[in-house]
Amino acid sequence: MRAVLGLGANLGDPLAALRSAVDALGLLPHTAVTAVSSVYQTAPVGYADQPDFYNIVVTVDTSLTPHALLGGCLGIEAALGRVRTFRNAPRVVDIDLLLYEGYTEATEELTVPHPRMMERAFVLVPLSEVFPAGEALGTRFEAIATPDVRRIGEL
Repeated sequence: MRAVLGLGANLGDPLAALRSAVDALGLLPHTAVTAVSSVYQTAPVGYADQPDFYNIVVTVDTSLTPHALLGGCLGIEAALGRVRTFRNAPRVVDIDLLLYEGYTEATEELTVPHPRMMERAFVLVPLSEVFPAGEALGTRFEAIATPDVRRIGEL
């Protein structure tokens, strides 16, 4: 199955953290990274007193279940030093499961499609780079044109 992940980082060396996270995703069992968007810099959402974020979208082919993939993502976050302090806090790395082919769920543990992805330019802009037709795994979206999301280059 294909899945789409959103990654963000704003502490330490964010670009190195994103590279490490992408490398680690490729090491998950039965999982291969198939696309990585450019890196985009954005202002923080929610809690503003923190550095800008660096964001990417990654697609993977995996035979892991959505819950197993989420568990792998949480493990990668922890291995890279993420400590959860409060909602929208600064972080070494964040990995969100945005979409999983043919799958929907809305529970406390996992909501797919991601419930706020359509409101977040920092997700939609790199998503539109990876899926230029505006459809990802059966989910229609529109890129948000905004000067607040700045492409800074490749990972």
